[in-house]
Amino acid sequence: MTVRLSRRHLLGGVTSAAALAAFGEGLPLRSHAQSAGTSAAEMTPGAAGGATGVRYGAAQPFSFDVLRQLAEALAGKPHVPGRSEHGALIDRIDYDPYQQIRYRPDDTLALGETPVQLFHLGKFFQDPTRIHVVTGGEAREVIYDTQLFDMPDGHPARQLPENAGFAGFRVMSPDLKTDWISYLGASYFRTSGPFDQYGLSARGLAIDTGLPTPEEFPRFSRLWLEAGHGGQQFVVYALLDSPSVAGAYRMETRRKTNDKGVHKIVQDISLEIFARKDIARLGIAPFSSMYWYGEGNRRQGPDWRPEVHDSDGLSIVTGSGERLWRPLGNPPRVMTNSFVDRDIKGFGLLQRDRNFENYLDDGVFYERRASVWVEPLEGWGEGAVQLLEIPTDDEIHDNIAAYWVPARTMKAGDKGSWSYRLTWGDDAPDPGELGRTIATFTGFGGRPGQKRPKGVRKYVIDFDGSIFKGLGREDGVSLVVTASRGSVSNESTYPVVGQPHRWRAMFDIAADGPDPVDLRAYLKRNNSALSETWLAQYFPEA
Repeated sequence: MTVRLSRRHLLGGVTSAAALAAFGEGLPLRSHAQSAGTSAAEMTPGAAGGATGVRYGAAQPFSFDVLRQLAEALAGKPHVPGRSEHGALIDRIDYDPYQQIRYRPDDTLALGETPVQLFHLGKFFQDPTRIHVVTGGEAREVIYDTQLFDMPDGHPARQLPENAGFAGFRVMSPDLKTDWISYLGASYFRTSGPFDQYGLSARGLAIDTGLPTPEEFPRFSRLWLEAGHGGQQFVVYALLDSPSVAGAYRMETRRKTNDKGVHKIVQDISLEIFARKDIARLGIAPFSSMYWYGEGNRRQGPDWRPEVHDSDGLSIVTGSGERLWRPLGNPPRVMTNSFVDRDIKGFGLLQRDRNFENYLDDGVFYERRASVWVEPLEGWGEGAVQLLEIPTDDEIHDNIAAYWVPARTMKAGDKGSWSYRLTWGDDAPDPGELGRTIATFTGFGGRPGQKRPKGVRKYVIDFDGSIFKGLGREDGVSLVVTASRGSVSNESTYPVVGQPHRWRAMFDIAADGPDPVDLRAYLKRNNSALSETWLAQYFPEA
């Protein structure tokens, strides 16, 4: 199976946001004179963004309806790759030269109270994005100029012409020292989450992810930025383009900080896409993340750190209200698992383990990585959450993907619309009252002090929640565990000594062949669930 991976390269400067993602293709960049029929014009300070040294193109009427019509018209035309015509020059702006480029603070755009800075093109970001600022129902394109960036004399970027375009943008904190959200590479965007530490990425759309054919990476070829209603709020409009689709996006973003300095970033996203050709697998609300190893597969981690991952599990609330938890894994081969449902209530990739001692990395702080939750804003009908896991031997690869696949496939000429809310925080917005999985361990099967049976694996699951408070071994708590094949034995469950909200469950699994075994377990009492449903995939040969 051929799966395209994305490598992570942190960019220098005041951001830790930008990672090298896979690139899509899109519209060729044209000068403003070509696209709008007029020459670039100086803007008075504050007229569209507030930056005094930034030049803008002439005003054009703009709304989401205008964007939707643009996307539909684009879908009716042959796709044109969006790679810059200055590729040979941009190839010279590799990792080290890219670190030497800094956006000038004095030219920071102001979307109301939201400061915005722009990313320069580089070897790893070669598809130009045309960026506009929207005020009063009119859009003005920001004109690329090397004067917007500080760079050394003789730097190859100085040879780029006007209107070379930008790679993306980032939203800054008020003091301009850090950023908290960025759009960079294909249709990728990410936030620094609750604890100011970047991790997993969201994408505008996934096409043919995990199939034997090459994956397609749609890109945001044009972006429009508009101020929100006070505070750290703004709206992004985006034109999506790829060989298979064109699409219109509206993404309203707001950031709130509590009195403990923990942030919650919420994005309401509406999209409408138009298919140029038949699509084998369409992924709505996709994420890309990284899982190398954790407490459940430490034998796969040759590194000195106890755990290395951006996310540790996939959480799902089904249409019927059942809560599922699937710990992430690093499988021996590429695996795609589908969780079929109807009108799903939500799903997300979460980082539940917030204990520094379980990572010991004081450079990248995996315990601070964001959790991201998708909540459909209208019924999505039939489909499936798909989880893609790719084997990895390092933390530089995004080897995890999760997304919603509608049951109805898109054919050439079809259109579809979806809306959903993304919440970037320390947990799912509504974690519920049931006990939650906080750790999954595996080891030799059998009983200590006795000969260990060959081909038997033990699973130990720790659940945590106030629902367990006051319950003891004699209070009728039982473990329900099933396997898709093989035999389960030695089931037991009990409270963890000295931990009033922690309950442990364990069992052995003996497989009857080398194929993966799907496992399912939960705790109950008096026919009522006490915990979410834990899911896992056991590879007997691993």
